[in-house]
Amino acid sequence: MEIFSMILSLLSGVAMFLFGMILMGDGLKMVAGNKLEKFLYKMTNTPIKGLALGAGVTCVIQSSSATTVMVIGFVNSMMMKLRQAISIIMGANIGTSITGWILCLSYIQGSGGWATILSTATISAIMAVVGIVLRMFGKRSVYRNAGNIMLGFSILMMGMQTMSGAVEPLRENEFFVSMLTMFSNPLMGILVGIVFTAILQSASAAVGVLQALSVTGILTFASAFPIVLGIGVGAACPVLISAIGANKNGKRTALIYLMNDLFGMIFWGIVFYAVNGVLHFSFMDQIMTPVLVALTNTVFRVATVCVLFPFIPRLEKLVCMLVKDTQEEMEEEADLELLEDRLVSYPALAMGQCQRVISGMSERVQKNVNRAMDLLNDFQQECFEKVQRTEDLTDKYETKLGAYLMRLTKKEMTTAQSRQMSLYLSTISDFERIGDHAAFIAYMSNEMQESRMSFSKEALDELNVVMEAVREIMNITARAFREGNQDDANKVSPLGVVITNLCDELKHNHVIRLGSGDCGLEQGTIFNDILNSFTRIAAHCASITSAMQKASEGDEDIHIHDSRVYAGEGMTYYSYYTNYSEKYDLQNKSSHVKRMGAEAVK
Repeated sequence: MEIFSMILSLLSGVAMFLFGMILMGDGLKMVAGNKLEKFLYKMTNTPIKGLALGAGVTCVIQSSSATTVMVIGFVNSMMMKLRQAISIIMGANIGTSITGWILCLSYIQGSGGWATILSTATISAIMAVVGIVLRMFGKRSVYRNAGNIMLGFSILMMGMQTMSGAVEPLRENEFFVSMLTMFSNPLMGILVGIVFTAILQSASAAVGVLQALSVTGILTFASAFPIVLGIGVGAACPVLISAIGANKNGKRTALIYLMNDLFGMIFWGIVFYAVNGVLHFSFMDQIMTPVLVALTNTVFRVATVCVLFPFIPRLEKLVCMLVKDTQEEMEEEADLELLEDRLVSYPALAMGQCQRVISGMSERVQKNVNRAMDLLNDFQQECFEKVQRTEDLTDKYETKLGAYLMRLTKKEMTTAQSRQMSLYLSTISDFERIGDHAAFIAYMSNEMQESRMSFSKEALDELNVVMEAVREIMNITARAFREGNQDDANKVSPLGVVITNLCDELKHNHVIRLGSGDCGLEQGTIFNDILNSFTRIAAHCASITSAMQKASEGDEDIHIHDSRVYAGEGMTYYSYYTNYSEKYDLQNKSSHVKRMGAEAVK
């Protein structure tokens, strides 16, 4: 019964410690607002800065895992490069050791006078009282968050005291003493450190428990050191879990966190025990204290970073070898790498690179529209996820291209180049909006799949007619831009009008089906939303090709107002309009549309 009570007391101490650390870290993040993220994002142009910022931010939020998860988010969204992330993660591994030094305060004991005032119990009590007052009566959020920080610190310290009190009787326990002696076996100690930290999911908590054990007076350096080696590897568990849904670079970032500690464990484990085998260090039997545990942890982490820091480029290559890109992903990265900073001083060359990147963007948007429409006939979860990933990439294209083109506007350019610049800025916006509509169509398909809804056979047949027309207008638009083909550009506006008319006709037909009870109201809402997206895709396609035509004619203002997006005249326009009206006549197409299944884009 006494053992059960001791275990329960230890677990309650660990629980309070973890809760206090979370509360304090969350309060600090709320007080800082989004400044931490901005620092991480903007101030990492050199490895030294990244190292310092990673350490600083982790000191503030008390969690290297949280810092790394934040960095994974930046890399995953392509806001930060993998090489920048490596130095931040190294800094985070150093910063997390500061918690051990804070915990040393919990072992300050007062014997009277000023020492009593400075004791942990007194400091924790004052922090708790001030914290709860700020939390309950603070009118501004900054005061309430400051109260959370103080309460978190107080609970953290109380948790440490509880853990220490729970394990103190163990100093006389023969089984416990023999178990700690077993930890002197390096392999066993490392394994315990890995498993224990993976369960707690916090290196700081694991170090805290080790400091609590040190107060028994029977924990030696020989027992503590291998556990410290294993703690870093175990702390990688939550980081690896957070990267499950990330892209390739996000997974590589998580792998860097693991490799940093794994290398430190292997390298320093081999070096230390090899040298000890020759020199027989006298401090192996040194009795550990909370301060010595914190010192060992910090020295180990700093030493690991010192060894790895010069090899950041090679670390990047190694994780890229371990997590390889597909051919498609390599092409995507290659597109964005064409926007070189060195070419900004040469507008003619830079504009040529922009044209190539926008062509790549157009191809990906075209495929994504086709994928999204495929989902309406045959929903596949993998295809749905690919649409979402490609949409994220499309947003990245717009951001990178927009920023690059705006830099070019500050350079001296000819009239023709300025006109081309306006065309590109307009075009990337249209392609990005088309991508948004593709993602929306995919989202609607997913909603129908989860709700087990479906369109009537007649509604789906009619929808397939419009989708065939949308596929054609996307193919023509993307090809016209990539090849600069004005003949193709002339086909887009008349086809866009046909698609708009088709969508209006389908809406009318669907109202009739709703009245007859063939379709439900919820399906009708989704049906109309999808048709609206088709209409907007056609309008953006027409906007792109109309801007191309105006730019080729030397028009200074290539902006296309919605009221003029389908403006057309002359025999060529009406010839195309007539042909497309006949090609996509609803009555003629519906009879055999089932045989014209949409071509799947893999």
